[in-house]
Amino acid sequence: MKDYLAQIEKLRKDAAECALIRDLATDPGKREVFDRLASHLTVLADQVEMAMLERKTATAPTQP
Repeated sequence: MKDYLAQIEKLRKDAAECALIRDLATDPGKREVFDRLASHLTVLADQVEMAMLERKTATAPTQP
């Protein structure tokens, strides 16, 4: 579980850095690339988080 949390944190941090670079970029091409990277990394973080929650739910014992 800690591995998932660490990966989610890293992906979100990388997405924030890409967004910062996007905001500082003056070249429209670079701005677009870093915007796409920030969006993609955010989606990946969301998918890892969903997989973690699904796995946690699937392995949780059921209550009678």
